[in-house]
Amino acid sequence: MHTLTIIGAQWGDEGKGKVTDFLARHAAVTVRFQGGNNAGHTITLNDRRFALHLIPSGVFTPGCLNILGQGMVVNPQAFLEEIAMLKQEGIPTENIVIADRAHVVMPYHRLLDEALEAERIEKVGTTFRGIGPAYSDKAARSGIRMADFIDDNRRQAHIQAWLPHVNRQCKSLDIALIDEQALQASMTTIAKHIRPFVKPVGDVLDTALKQDKKILFEGAQGTMLCLENGTYPFVTSSSPTAAGVPLGAGVPPQAVQNVIGVAKAYTTRVGEGAFPTEFVGDIADQIRHVGREYGTTTGRPRRIGWLDLVVLKHAARTSGITQWAVMLVDVLQGIETLKLCTAYQLDGERIHHVPAAMADYARCEPVYTELPGFQESLEGTQTFQALPEPLKHYLQVIETITGVPVGLISIGPERNQTIRCTPFYQINWED
Repeated sequence: MHTLTIIGAQWGDEGKGKVTDFLARHAAVTVRFQGGNNAGHTITLNDRRFALHLIPSGVFTPGCLNILGQGMVVNPQAFLEEIAMLKQEGIPTENIVIADRAHVVMPYHRLLDEALEAERIEKVGTTFRGIGPAYSDKAARSGIRMADFIDDNRRQAHIQAWLPHVNRQCKSLDIALIDEQALQASMTTIAKHIRPFVKPVGDVLDTALKQDKKILFEGAQGTMLCLENGTYPFVTSSSPTAAGVPLGAGVPPQAVQNVIGVAKAYTTRVGEGAFPTEFVGDIADQIRHVGREYGTTTGRPRRIGWLDLVVLKHAARTSGITQWAVMLVDVLQGIETLKLCTAYQLDGERIHHVPAAMADYARCEPVYTELPGFQESLEGTQTFQALPEPLKHYLQVIETITGVPVGLISIGPERNQTIRCTPFYQINWED
């Protein structure tokens, strides 16, 4: 087996789309294994920016099969809109498949998402894409899989059976009831268009593994948004760590081999919840402006923080990360002093872990190591050795504190603005 898993090591938006696109050039298969169109992966090709929310980032690689895995919840209308966008841009879409076991985000899931968030005293910061309610229905065994959605009889029977329950929820939340006739009609039309993309993928992946083909597992969101390992309840509704790959892709656990943890050279967060290294002011505004730190899915300004190595250690432990891809290091150019959080201070005690209780995490104060910044442009830099000395030291501290080496360094949005380091060469991905 020859696999690579791409995991977000922070609160999402780390640059996983660029890393996946960079690595997919050598992959036979790319698989999204969790989440839905609450994700936003931005890819820049020849100065053109593409925002993908559902479709794997390997779609830009000719010959690469792109699978929306069984662990995803897929909004079929959003999927078709993404397909139309790619076609308009001249990107082939014949290499895209939706796993027949993936669950469907229905229109009422989006309505319930918004209504349930409005009811909360403490807001979660949902993207209002219906992801949480869709996963809730999946767990409650009242959801619908793609295999049943594309069958007219089974889909219509499902809607007829479950819509009364949905409408009782709508009534209790004081929102408009769903008209069954209109819903049936719209879903029939959508099912017709999405049907050609839905296929069983278990044997395809099994064969690819046995033939030692290169498979790329693409995570969405990030470790700190993981339902189990994240800052609960300010999390997503799936498991975006390497542990989510076997269930979400439908492969055996031993298929998870090399794991690349993607992390920005600083930290951002969209939505609510504790964020120990968050700061505001001119430097934060500069980072937000230069890094274009606005949510790909929501457009919301991202909160800005210094790089938190406690978070990265947490991600490394929960996903077995074998190397880092450090992104957007060029954004730090010109900042006189850089800070790295190496521990937290909680109630007078120094700790080196992320507390499970958010009441505790909200009281954590960061313990910083300050390092000199760099002023030189990184334009045209191709090797680690050619980086400015302060930046090399910054990256080496990340390696020392986390115990995980840096394998890739991104110095810009284009594919060719990626520096390969020794740990990356050692996995022989580009052979």
